[in-house]
Amino acid sequence: MSFHGLPQRSVALGDPYCRDSYETARAIAMRLGLEEQDYLVTFQSRFGPAKWLEPYTEPTLEKLAREGVHQVDVVCPGFVADCLETLEEISIECRDAYLHAGGKQFRYIPCLNEDPQWIEGLADLIVKHVQGWPLSIS
Repeated sequence: MSFHGLPQRSVALGDPYCRDSYETARAIAMRLGLEEQDYLVTFQSRFGPAKWLEPYTEPTLEKLAREGVHQVDVVCPGFVADCLETLEEISIECRDAYLHAGGKQFRYIPCLNEDPQWIEGLADLIVKHVQGWPLSIS
């Protein structure tokens, strides 16, 4: 499970994103019936000179391939819709790096995108959390 990265400094200053990412991963794994050894949490999309949350996604995938893990499924639970960081960075660049390092099968699991159940669920969350705000513009 690859989550968007964040500078470690942000976490040191109290940002709960890293903790929330791991809690999300555990909740997904529990729902899927995965054991702790069945999945990894990694972080992608780092840039600049700062130290970012680790482990980094691409080097982790390369390491798995070199260690003989022949197939992986990668999902990006922190993204609600596919974008450059999922389509280019994960399903192209990370896929190529994994296969080049000896992996055999790389499957990218798309984001929820425009799935009707997701849109309905998101709309329900919005309505719940904007209580008292006007729901339409006159």
